[in-house]
Amino acid sequence: MTIWDVTVDLAVVGTGVAGLTAALRAAELGLRVVAVTKTTVEDGNTRCAQGGIAVVWPGPPPGDSVDAHVADTLVAGAGLCDETAVRTILAAGPAAVSELKMHGAVFDGGWADVHRTREGGHRAYRVIHAGGDATGAEIERTLAGAARSRQLMLLEGQSVSEVLRDDTGRVAGLALLDELGAGVLGARAVLLATGGLGQLYAASTNADVATGDGLALALRAGALTADLEFVQFHPTALYLGTGSRGRQPLVTEAIRGEGAVLLDIDGAPVMTGVHPLGGLAPRDVVAGAITRRMAATGTDHVLLDATHLGSAELRRRFPTVHAACASVGVDPGCEPIPVAPAAHYQCGGVVTDTSGRTTVPGLYAAGEVARTGLHGANRLASNSLLEGLVMGRRAAEAVAADFTVSRCPGPPLPSHEPRPVADRDALQQSMSAHAGIGRDSAGLAAASAVAGATTRRRIRTPHDAEDAGLTLAAAAVLAAAAARTESRGCHLRTDHPRSAERWRRSIAVVLDDDGTPVLAEPVLIGGVA
Repeated sequence: MTIWDVTVDLAVVGTGVAGLTAALRAAELGLRVVAVTKTTVEDGNTRCAQGGIAVVWPGPPPGDSVDAHVADTLVAGAGLCDETAVRTILAAGPAAVSELKMHGAVFDGGWADVHRTREGGHRAYRVIHAGGDATGAEIERTLAGAARSRQLMLLEGQSVSEVLRDDTGRVAGLALLDELGAGVLGARAVLLATGGLGQLYAASTNADVATGDGLALALRAGALTADLEFVQFHPTALYLGTGSRGRQPLVTEAIRGEGAVLLDIDGAPVMTGVHPLGGLAPRDVVAGAITRRMAATGTDHVLLDATHLGSAELRRRFPTVHAACASVGVDPGCEPIPVAPAAHYQCGGVVTDTSGRTTVPGLYAAGEVARTGLHGANRLASNSLLEGLVMGRRAAEAVAADFTVSRCPGPPLPSHEPRPVADRDALQQSMSAHAGIGRDSAGLAAASAVAGATTRRRIRTPHDAEDAGLTLAAAAVLAAAAARTESRGCHLRTDHPRSAERWRRSIAVVLDDDGTPVLAEPVLIGGVA
C-alpha cells in the first residue's frame, strides 16, 4: 500500500462544477488542496449538462426577481424544500456566475446582453446558456482550464474506496485505488463532489462515472443522508430503440421553452389539460404524464415536435441535440424527435448545511451528492449548476473557517472489511423496472431482494468499488422509497397516488452497525434539516 508523502488540508473528490469551484476557491484561501477524480478532470456529468444556469441576473426581465425564483423552486420541490436554504443559495447566484465569468466562461448573447430562456417550472426567462445547449461543457472547459493553469494538484485515474477517519471519528484522509493497487492520502478535510447515481438505472442521461460513489462513501463514514427516494427522471431523453441501455442523449427542455410540443405516437398532445404550464411544467409532472400516455398507447416513447424552428435554427441554437438526432437518422427540423424519460438527477443526498458541512467532523459535500434542502422532492430545471457554483465556493470557505477552531486529525484508520456487491446488470434492470417512475410496494420489495442478493468481497479494483457503491446506494434509495407511502414530486407510488400531509417531511437514512441502510431522525445542521 502506498502512503502519499504529503498530507493536504483539503481533498476534493470529484472534478465537476462543485468540485473544481471548491478546489479553486480553497487554493485562493491558501489551503493545500488536491482534487481527486477516477477518470480525468474533464470527464464527468458537468460536461453533459445541456441546460443552463438559472439565475436572476442584474437587469432581469420585468416581473422577475430572486423572490420569484424562490417561489418557482418551492413549487417544484412539492413541499420539501428548506426555504432558508433556497433563498440563501439563489441569492448568491449572481456573484457565483460573475466568478465563473472571471475564470473565462462565455455565455450566449455576450455578457452585457446575455440571452435568457425558459425551462420547466420557471415562470420567467431566467436561464442563461452557453453554446446553445452546451453550458456544462463550457463550465467544465472554464474550470478545468483554470485548475490546470494554476497548477492545482490533480490526482487523475484514482478511485476513492473509503473516507478514512481517526480513532475519534474525525475525517483523516482517503483510501485510493487505481489499476496498480491501493494507497492512502492524508487530509484534514474531505469534500465530496462526486455527482449522482444515474448508473443505478439501465437507462440514464448521466455519464458512466455517475455510480453513486459519494453517497456510499458518506454513508460508510457515518454521515446522515435524506430525500434519497426522489430520483428525478428527465422527461425527454432521445429514444434509441427498445431496450436501449446506458447513457441516453438528452434533449434539453429549452427546446420546449422555444415552443416545441410533446405528442403521443398518434399525434395527440400529451400535456393538454395536465398543468397550467403545459410542456414547461415541473419535470416530475411532465415525466409522469409521458409515462401514463405511453402506458395508455402501449408504446415506449413519445414525440417532441420542434419542426416549427426549422433545421437551420435547431442546428444553430441546439447543436448538441441536433447532432445526437442526426446520429440516429432523425432530422428534428423536418420530423418529430422520439423521446422517453430517463434517470437524470438525485434530488436528495448527504445532508449538509448551507456551507457544505455534514454530520461527520471534517466531511463536507457539495453539488448533486449533497442534500442542502434546495431541491426538495423535485429539482427545478437548471438550479443544479447554480447550486454547484454557489456551494462549491461556500464549502471551501467553510473548510478554511473551520480550520481556525478544529484540531488536526490523528492517523487514519483504514478498513479492509469485505463489502456486499450485487450483480450490476441485474440491479440496473430491477431498479428501472421497479424504482423508476411509478413504484409500488411489491415492486420495491422485488428490487430490494435483488439489491440484497450479494456476495461479500474485498475491494481490489475501481470497478469493485463502483459495484459496491451502487449496491449500497440502491439499498438506501429503496429503503426510503418503501417508507414513503405517498406520491410527492418525482416519487410516484401507484399504490399510494396521493400526497399526505403527514409525509411533508424528509426521510433520513444512515447505516446501522451491520452496514445496512436504516431510517433515522433528521438532524439540524446549522439550522438546515
